[in-house]
Amino acid sequence: METMITARRDLLITPWLAALPAATASMTAHAAVDPTMTIVKPPEEIKWSTGGAPPMSVEQAPLWGSVNEPGLYYTLVKWHPGYMSAPHWYVTDRYCVVVSGTWWVGSGENFDPESTVPAPAGSFVRRVARTPHYDGVKRDGKEAAVIAICGIAPVEYHQVDESQPRWRKV
Repeated sequence: METMITARRDLLITPWLAALPAATASMTAHAAVDPTMTIVKPPEEIKWSTGGAPPMSVEQAPLWGSVNEPGLYYTLVKWHPGYMSAPHWYVTDRYCVVVSGTWWVGSGENFDPESTVPAPAGSFVRRVARTPHYDGVKRDGKEAAVIAICGIAPVEYHQVDESQPRWRKV
């Protein structure tokens, strides 16, 4: 009796198991998301620009919206080792998540890289509207820091001291 049950089970399951590799290969080869429902932008399609900053200092890559048009924006900023921003502030809050590297952040009107604190990958930083701050990556940094920044545009950048350079080599 046991042999008959085993044989019957084998008869039922064998065709299904035989078809499984072909079915899964077919699904994998044709896997895709509907671009009207889910937008995927792989890293090689993200366009970085210096926006007038010195080479290998800071770069930006807009992901969603525009910092110049009303509404939500989402952008990446990449600080290279040895550069920081001058003290500045914005009219609206900015919400930042450190994606990779260590971002050094400071507060106040006086530029003092030694008073900055590290924000390693995974950190959340909220830049409170109308409060001066500065940031970047110290000279001894091992890698660039990439920060994802979100906020409400248009972004109004205000430098504390316009007579000083916008980017500082540290």
